Amino acid sequence: MKISLLIPFYNEEQQIPLTLATVMPILESTGHEFELVLVDDGSRDLTWQAISLASQEDRRIHGIRFSRNFGKEAAICAALDAATGDAVVLMDGDLQHPPQHIPDMVRLWESGFEVVEGVKVTRGKESLGSRLNAQVFYGLFRWFSGYDLRNASDFKLLDRRVVQEWRRLGEHDTFFRGLSAWLGFKRTTFPFEVAARQVGGSRWSIFKLMGLSINAITSFSVMPLQFISVLGALMLTGSVLLAIQTLVNWFSGHAASGFTTVILLQLLIGGSLMLSLGLIGIYIARIFTEVKGRPRYIVGATTDPAPTPDAHD
Repeated sequence: MKISLLIPFYNEEQQIPLTLATVMPILESTGHEFELVLVDDGSRDLTWQAISLASQEDRRIHGIRFSRNFGKEAAICAALDAATGDAVVLMDGDLQHPPQHIPDMVRLWESGFEVVEGVKVTRGKESLGSRLNAQVFYGLFRWFSGYDLRNASDFKLLDRRVVQEWRRLGEHDTFFRGLSAWLGFKRTTFPFEVAARQVGGSRWSIFKLMGLSINAITSFSVMPLQFISVLGALMLTGSVLLAIQTLVNWFSGHAASGFTTVILLQLLIGGSLMLSLGLIGIYIARIFTEVKGRPRYIVGATTDPAPTPDAHD
């Protein structure tokens, strides 16, 4: 049986030697044949040189370099496409996903589970903005999609069968955490504490996290579009009630000029229309992206032997 460890990197030249020195003995302790697939997501530093050097020193290490930065989701897709193991383990390269759990994940897989998921006991050192964004996002995602991903992570083990089904998914703009839950299969979880970064800091700004949240929700649920219908029904109900009140006042001889009411109604209706158009625009943009059929990523270089073709849909 073979284990594939998949790790995406972005501007992590100093982290790579430390990560490899940590995970290699752990993989060897599993008693299984293994490989490492390292994806350089268009880094601007010497990340690719570090991956190439590691590959030359150990042929079990395979590197993929994107032609530019395509994002973490694309890096995950490339790693899953390149993996050849009977089970694949996905983790972050900064060691915030403790690799000490990998042997336990493998044992759970050997006992029959096809998906083994890491669930965060704590979120580690995060800014207040990141924590609030996570709480709002996971609450909305649960409401819109029905999947509870609170404290979920990308630290997962997937059986080969699950990976094969993942590769069949047609959408280009993916949300791995949600889609891996949608796939189903026999699954279990284990708790872990997010470790502190030993080198560098997080590159996820609050705006990038918000963008990821919007992308994840709109790619996984059409309920925000249904919200427009609900909003329209509420506006119609309010309009009918206001019309009744206006007619009663007029017939009773107490009609007022209502200038303030008119202005507030215009602002409310205008805001609702802009919100509705914005939601529709997000979904139209997603349709526009999907129908163009561009690949999820483009590979600029690979180590030898190359584990993946030049591009993948």
